[in-house]
Amino acid sequence: MARPIWTGTLSFGLLNVPVSLMSGERKVDLHFRMLDSRDRKPIRFERVNAETGEEVPWKDIVKAYEYDKGNYVVVEEEDIRAAAPESHETVEVEAFIEREAIDPRYFEKPYVLVPGKKAEKGYVLLRRTLESTGRIGVARVVIRTREYLSAVMPLGDALVLILLRYPQELVEPDEYKLPTGSAASYRISGKEEEMAAQLVESMSGTWSPENYHDEFRARLQAIIRKRIKSKGATARVEEPGREEEEAATNVVDFMALLQKSLADKKRTPAKKSAAKKTRKTARKATKATGKRTTKKTAARKR
Repeated sequence: MARPIWTGTLSFGLLNVPVSLMSGERKVDLHFRMLDSRDRKPIRFERVNAETGEEVPWKDIVKAYEYDKGNYVVVEEEDIRAAAPESHETVEVEAFIEREAIDPRYFEKPYVLVPGKKAEKGYVLLRRTLESTGRIGVARVVIRTREYLSAVMPLGDALVLILLRYPQELVEPDEYKLPTGSAASYRISGKEEEMAAQLVESMSGTWSPENYHDEFRARLQAIIRKRIKSKGATARVEEPGREEEEAATNVVDFMALLQKSLADKKRTPAKKSAAKKTRKTARKATKATGKRTTKKTAARKR
């Protein structure tokens, strides 16, 4: 069974939906190991000092940033921790926008949000609301130590989260030399445009991704299978799976939270620090409720 990237909450307004962040892509690249051609033994890459050639143990390795050619500044672990964002377990929706508003170049990597136990109501409520309004949520999420911009959108029965690139990661097309001006300046006739449109129309169809395959990978796999048969059998090692941890959930009064969230939005927007404080208080209250629920359950068991 696939393991979650992390387990936390999907937060919008004062509503928190327990979810697991699951990978939405499958790596299918073929990976190769480097072998010594003389005895077919694996090559080991070692950590060596570029000047002395001596191997460097992990305890003596530090991270550094090359701010100029050949000049480095050491970055300590506490520096990285200080720069890391606070929240590691929340997909925090900051705004809802029109689905077509995001340039396709911003989309980077897909994940699937899976609801925790007894969290289906909030999950379905958000999914149906996004479907009916034609909106997607713009959110921030921390994966490991880095904060990402992301989009939360409905897809069939699922809510998917797609990591977004930041504007500074994109190269604007006008940075390149591109053909500008009218079609006439490139001696394109009306007849040529008409014929090109007819060609496009004749080749038009529906998007069926299952019709497309990585042919290079398929051919290379066939060659590998042939080589395996000619060289003998191979060993297969199975890694033991780990059962997915259950997320603690609580019965939530969605109507009350929705009403309060709407009331908050009607007032003059608070400063960012105050808004964060409100969200932290709401999360603490949810955690406190969860602790009380756990204590009650334990008392009943006794």
